[in-house]
Amino acid sequence: MAERIVVALGGNALGGTPERQLALVRRTAKPLADLVERGCELVIGHGNGPQVGMLQLATDYAAMHGGGTPSMPLCECGAMTQGYIGYHLQQALGRELRARGIERDCACLVTQVVVDPKDPGFENPTKPVGGFYTREEAARISREKGWRFAEDAGRGYRRVVPSPTPLRIVERGAVEKLVAAGAVVITVGGGGIPVVERDEGLEGVAAVVDKDRACALLARELHADRLVILTAVERVCLHYGRPEQRELAELTLDDCARYLAAGEFAPGSMQPKIEACMDFVGAGGGTAVITSLDRAAEALEGRCGTRIIR
Repeated sequence: MAERIVVALGGNALGGTPERQLALVRRTAKPLADLVERGCELVIGHGNGPQVGMLQLATDYAAMHGGGTPSMPLCECGAMTQGYIGYHLQQALGRELRARGIERDCACLVTQVVVDPKDPGFENPTKPVGGFYTREEAARISREKGWRFAEDAGRGYRRVVPSPTPLRIVERGAVEKLVAAGAVVITVGGGGIPVVERDEGLEGVAAVVDKDRACALLARELHADRLVILTAVERVCLHYGRPEQRELAELTLDDCARYLAAGEFAPGSMQPKIEACMDFVGAGGGTAVITSLDRAAEALEGRCGTRIIR
């Protein structure tokens, strides 16, 4: 039976402009095609932080400076970036597979993710999105729209939104059918569009779901054999960036908990990746791997990367 793998691809690896992104995605397609060529069933999730911020900033600017266009809500910006990032990925991966003589459909699925409206994250929004504003601009927009802002490293004020825990992938059944039909599926882009369940149906909320945790949830729901999180480093390190830096080839769940408690993994960087791996492995999934994009196939063979096991 083919090994089923969910890959989480970082949004920062995709470029800040459509032209730059298309060039990077063509390079990204090669190691992903390596996994397909190995016979794996492949599901790809991706980030969209830079892209959704770019789109939110563009629509906000046009709305505020006489462009005659509306400022697009965050959910709609998330859906649009899912579409255009997915389009680039499916096009580049399709080309790479055909060049290798592999006939495989690549499908992008705009995906919703259910969150709890009572999630503590809604009481303490911390995820910055969009552009920078002066204190006065932030105060005015906050009065007009009810947005919350926070000062960002001396560069100005940015809107902050909640980052709730993902509970359910709405389109999981469609993903399962596509995978069973042999397709490579691109889904939960940017962590998925966060929605809450109302009596009348699903409703989008202004929030951002962490893409690694969404991919971990998807991997559990699809009964994947492995979760592979691709990042900028080949292996997880202790004392990262210091002279005593040490690479880790393997981590147990107990190791992860101990190092998290000691503050070894930076919030917003390695910490959510480790937590996502713990979610997957701890819930009875297979193994998880954290490595760099160009070493993904080697990491599956145990020749590099960091494995997270029970």
